[in-house]
Amino acid sequence: MATRIRQDRRKAFIRGHVSEYYAAFYLLMKGYRISAMRFRTKSGEIDIIARKGELIAFVEVKARKITGDAIFAVDPSTQRRIRNASLAWIARQEDAATLSFRYDIIAVSPWRRPQHFMDAF
Repeated sequence: MATRIRQDRRKAFIRGHVSEYYAAFYLLMKGYRISAMRFRTKSGEIDIIARKGELIAFVEVKARKITGDAIFAVDPSTQRRIRNASLAWIARQEDAATLSFRYDIIAVSPWRRPQHFMDAF
């Protein structure tokens, strides 16, 4: 049984990383530049930090069979974690005073184009 659980966790881990790269590629095609992936701080992690001009998008990527499930998977505690990590990232930027930012969600579903929800929270 423990082996089965480990295999399921490994598949979910791989699916998550593949989804993040797929979402990053999608953002590149939309004209964004990827500034960081899997940015980690003590307070949390941000899947993708993308930039388009002076706009920074802090993106949470969710892989779900149904797009709506991905949106609801980003609960208030996840939002707080992302906001805290984003403040740490912004503090490290030399041009922080000129930047505007938002929090996005990209839902990755099998056999579908990613759905980009801008300014999701």
